[in-house]
Amino acid sequence: MKKLAIICAGGFGREVACIINKLAEWDLMGFYDDGFETGIDTGYGEVIGSIDDLNNVQEPIDVVLAIGNPEIAKQIAARITNPLVSFPNIIDSEAYFYDRDSLKMGKGNIIGPNASVSCNVTLGDFNVLNVFSQVGHDVVLGNHNVVMPSVNISGSVVVGDGNLFGVKSTVIQGIKIGNKVTLAPNSVLTRNAKDDKTYLGNPAKIII
Repeated sequence: MKKLAIICAGGFGREVACIINKLAEWDLMGFYDDGFETGIDTGYGEVIGSIDDLNNVQEPIDVVLAIGNPEIAKQIAARITNPLVSFPNIIDSEAYFYDRDSLKMGKGNIIGPNASVSCNVTLGDFNVLNVFSQVGHDVVLGNHNVVMPSVNISGSVVVGDGNLFGVKSTVIQGIKIGNKVTLAPNSVLTRNAKDDKTYLGNPAKIII
Protein backbone atom coordinates (compact mmCIF):
# COMPACT_ATOMS: atom_id res chain seq x y z
CA MET A 1 0.00 0.00 0.00
CA LYS A 2 1.50 3.34 -1.07
CA LYS A 3 2.16 6.03 1.51
CA LEU A 4 0.12 9.24 1.44
CA ALA A 5 0.26 12.52 3.34
CA ILE A 6 -2.12 15.47 3.45
CA ILE A 7 -1.03 19.08 3.25
CA CYS A 8 -3.05 21.14 5.75
CA ALA A 9 -4.06 19.82 9.15
CA GLY A 10 -7.11 22.08 9.42
CA GLY A 11 -10.75 21.15 9.03
CA PHE A 12 -10.68 20.36 5.34
CA GLY A 13 -7.52 18.32 5.79
CA ARG A 14 -9.29 16.21 8.40
CA GLU A 15 -12.27 15.76 6.07
CA VAL A 16 -9.92 14.52 3.35
CA ALA A 17 -8.37 12.15 5.89
CA CYS A 18 -11.86 10.67 6.39
CA ILE A 19 -12.12 10.08 2.64
CA ILE A 20 -8.66 8.49 2.50
CA ASN A 21 -9.48 6.16 5.39
CA LYS A 22 -12.77 5.17 3.76
CA LEU A 23 -11.10 4.40 0.42
CA ALA A 24 -8.47 2.21 2.13
CA GLU A 25 -6.13 2.51 -0.86
CA TRP A 26 -3.28 4.33 0.91
CA ASP A 27 -1.32 4.19 4.14
CA LEU A 28 -2.07 7.64 5.62
CA MET A 29 1.18 8.91 7.15
CA GLY A 30 -0.15 12.17 8.58
CA PHE A 31 -0.11 15.88 7.75
CA TYR A 32 2.44 18.40 6.53
CA ASP A 33 1.58 21.91 7.69
CA ASP A 34 3.80 24.95 8.31
CA GLY A 35 1.26 26.32 10.78
CA PHE A 36 1.27 23.41 13.25
CA GLU A 37 3.96 22.08 15.54
CA THR A 38 5.32 18.71 14.48
CA GLY A 39 3.94 15.87 16.57
CA ILE A 40 0.52 17.37 17.25
CA ASP A 41 -2.25 14.76 16.98
CA THR A 42 -5.20 16.06 14.94
CA GLY A 43 -7.41 13.10 15.80
CA TYR A 44 -6.91 11.81 12.24
CA GLY A 45 -3.13 11.57 12.25
CA GLU A 46 -0.11 13.51 13.45
CA VAL A 47 1.52 16.55 11.94
CA ILE A 48 4.74 15.04 10.60
CA GLY A 49 6.48 18.16 9.39
CA SER A 50 6.56 21.27 7.24
CA ILE A 51 6.62 21.74 3.47
CA ASP A 52 10.42 21.91 3.69
CA ASP A 53 10.40 18.53 5.42
CA LEU A 54 8.27 17.13 2.62
CA ASN A 55 10.81 18.32 0.08
CA ASN A 56 13.45 16.26 1.91
CA VAL A 57 11.51 12.97 1.92
CA GLN A 58 13.69 10.23 0.40
CA GLU A 59 11.02 7.79 -0.78
CA PRO A 60 8.00 8.00 -3.10
CA ILE A 61 4.92 9.47 -1.47
CA ASP A 62 1.48 10.58 -2.63
CA VAL A 63 0.35 13.97 -1.39
CA VAL A 64 -3.04 15.69 -1.28
CA LEU A 65 -3.44 19.48 -1.11
CA ALA A 66 -6.46 19.87 1.19
CA ILE A 67 -6.68 23.64 0.97
CA GLY A 68 -9.86 25.64 0.42
CA ASN A 69 -8.15 28.83 -0.75
CA PRO A 70 -7.19 28.70 -4.45
CA GLU A 71 -4.29 31.15 -4.24
CA ILE A 72 -2.73 29.56 -1.18
CA ALA A 73 -3.10 26.11 -2.74
CA LYS A 74 -1.31 27.34 -5.86
CA GLN A 75 1.52 28.86 -3.84
CA ILE A 76 2.04 25.72 -1.79
CA ALA A 77 1.95 23.45 -4.86
CA ALA A 78 4.70 25.60 -6.39
CA ARG A 79 6.84 25.13 -3.26
CA ILE A 80 6.83 21.34 -3.54
CA THR A 81 9.95 20.50 -5.52
CA ASN A 82 10.60 16.92 -4.40
CA PRO A 83 10.51 14.69 -7.53
CA LEU A 84 9.40 11.74 -5.37
CA VAL A 85 6.07 13.45 -4.59
CA SER A 86 3.02 12.50 -6.67
CA PHE A 87 -0.44 14.05 -6.61
CA PRO A 88 -3.20 11.46 -7.10
CA ASN A 89 -6.82 12.32 -7.76
CA ILE A 90 -8.87 11.63 -4.64
CA ILE A 91 -12.45 10.57 -5.42
CA ASP A 92 -14.84 9.70 -2.63
CA SER A 93 -16.62 6.38 -3.05
CA GLU A 94 -19.97 8.17 -2.78
CA ALA A 95 -19.31 10.66 -5.60
CA TYR A 96 -21.67 10.17 -8.53
CA PHE A 97 -20.72 10.19 -12.22
CA TYR A 98 -23.09 10.15 -15.17
CA ASP A 99 -20.32 8.68 -17.34
CA ARG A 100 -17.02 8.12 -15.55
CA ASP A 101 -15.28 7.18 -18.80
CA SER A 102 -16.00 10.61 -20.28
CA LEU A 103 -14.41 12.46 -17.35
CA LYS A 104 -10.95 13.87 -18.07
CA MET A 105 -8.72 14.89 -15.17
CA GLY A 106 -5.24 16.13 -14.54
CA LYS A 107 -3.62 15.58 -11.14
CA GLY A 108 -4.37 16.45 -7.55
CA ASN A 109 -8.13 16.86 -7.84
CA ILE A 110 -10.45 16.14 -4.90
CA ILE A 111 -14.05 15.05 -5.49
CA GLY A 112 -15.98 14.82 -2.25
CA PRO A 113 -18.90 12.70 -1.08
CA ASN A 114 -22.18 13.14 -2.93
CA ALA A 115 -20.60 15.41 -5.52
CA SER A 116 -22.26 14.89 -8.91
CA VAL A 117 -20.36 15.09 -12.19
CA SER A 118 -22.21 14.88 -15.51
CA CYS A 119 -20.85 13.69 -18.86
CA ASN A 120 -17.93 15.10 -20.87
CA VAL A 121 -16.48 17.08 -17.97
CA THR A 122 -12.82 18.17 -17.98
CA LEU A 123 -10.86 19.02 -14.83
CA GLY A 124 -7.32 20.38 -14.89
CA ASP A 125 -5.09 20.12 -11.81
CA PHE A 126 -5.79 20.65 -8.09
CA ASN A 127 -9.51 21.37 -8.29
CA VAL A 128 -11.80 20.73 -5.31
CA LEU A 129 -15.40 19.62 -5.80
CA ASN A 130 -16.82 19.65 -2.31
CA VAL A 131 -19.71 17.72 -0.79
CA PHE A 132 -23.02 17.91 -2.71
CA SER A 133 -21.53 20.09 -5.47
CA GLN A 134 -22.96 19.55 -8.97
CA VAL A 135 -21.09 19.94 -12.25
CA GLY A 136 -23.12 19.81 -15.46
CA HIS A 137 -22.38 18.38 -18.89
CA ASP A 138 -19.45 19.66 -20.97
CA VAL A 139 -18.06 21.80 -18.15
CA VAL A 140 -14.35 22.67 -18.31
CA LEU A 141 -12.47 23.67 -15.15
CA GLY A 142 -8.87 24.85 -15.32
CA ASN A 143 -6.55 24.59 -12.30
CA HIS A 144 -6.81 25.39 -8.59
CA ASN A 145 -10.56 26.03 -8.53
CA VAL A 146 -12.41 25.48 -5.24
CA VAL A 147 -16.10 24.54 -5.46
CA MET A 148 -17.65 24.77 -2.02
CA PRO A 149 -20.51 22.57 -0.74
CA SER A 150 -23.84 22.53 -2.63
CA VAL A 151 -22.62 24.62 -5.59
CA ASN A 152 -24.38 24.09 -8.92
CA ILE A 153 -22.37 24.67 -12.08
CA SER A 154 -24.68 24.20 -15.06
CA GLY A 155 -23.80 22.70 -18.45
CA SER A 156 -21.26 24.07 -20.93
CA VAL A 157 -19.61 26.41 -18.42
CA VAL A 158 -15.93 27.18 -19.01
CA VAL A 159 -13.88 28.09 -15.94
CA GLY A 160 -10.31 29.42 -15.82
CA ASP A 161 -7.87 29.13 -12.91
CA GLY A 162 -7.93 30.02 -9.23
CA ASN A 163 -11.64 30.65 -8.80
CA LEU A 164 -13.69 30.25 -5.62
CA PHE A 165 -17.37 29.29 -5.72
CA GLY A 166 -19.09 30.02 -2.40
CA VAL A 167 -21.49 27.67 -0.64
CA LYS A 168 -24.80 27.16 -2.52
CA SER A 169 -23.82 29.49 -5.37
CA THR A 170 -25.10 28.79 -8.89
CA VAL A 171 -23.66 29.32 -12.36
CA ILE A 172 -26.16 29.17 -15.22
CA GLN A 173 -25.42 27.34 -18.45
CA GLY A 174 -22.96 28.57 -21.04
CA ILE A 175 -21.16 31.07 -18.80
CA LYS A 176 -17.44 31.79 -19.17
CA ILE A 177 -15.50 32.53 -16.00
CA GLY A 178 -12.00 33.98 -16.04
CA ASN A 179 -9.29 33.68 -13.39
CA LYS A 180 -9.29 34.50 -9.67
CA VAL A 181 -13.03 35.13 -9.57
CA THR A 182 -14.94 34.82 -6.30
CA LEU A 183 -18.65 34.01 -6.43
CA ALA A 184 -20.18 34.78 -3.03
CA PRO A 185 -22.35 32.22 -1.20
CA ASN A 186 -25.94 31.87 -2.45
CA SER A 187 -25.18 34.06 -5.49
CA VAL A 188 -26.39 33.28 -9.01
CA LEU A 189 -24.02 34.09 -11.86
CA THR A 190 -25.96 34.86 -15.04
CA ARG A 191 -23.25 36.46 -17.17
CA ASN A 192 -19.58 35.99 -18.01
CA ALA A 193 -17.25 36.76 -15.10
CA LYS A 194 -14.16 38.98 -15.41
CA ASP A 195 -10.74 38.20 -13.93
CA ASP A 196 -10.01 39.20 -10.31
CA LYS A 197 -13.57 40.21 -9.48
CA THR A 198 -15.97 39.29 -6.68
CA TYR A 199 -19.63 38.73 -7.56
CA LEU A 200 -22.55 38.84 -5.13
CA GLY A 201 -26.33 38.56 -5.38
CA ASN A 202 -29.07 37.19 -7.63
CA PRO A 203 -28.29 38.01 -10.34
CA ALA A 204 -24.67 38.34 -9.21
CA LYS A 205 -23.01 41.72 -9.71
CA ILE A 206 -19.43 42.91 -9.21
CA ILE A 207 -18.87 44.29 -5.71
CA ILE A 208 -15.07 44.41 -5.74
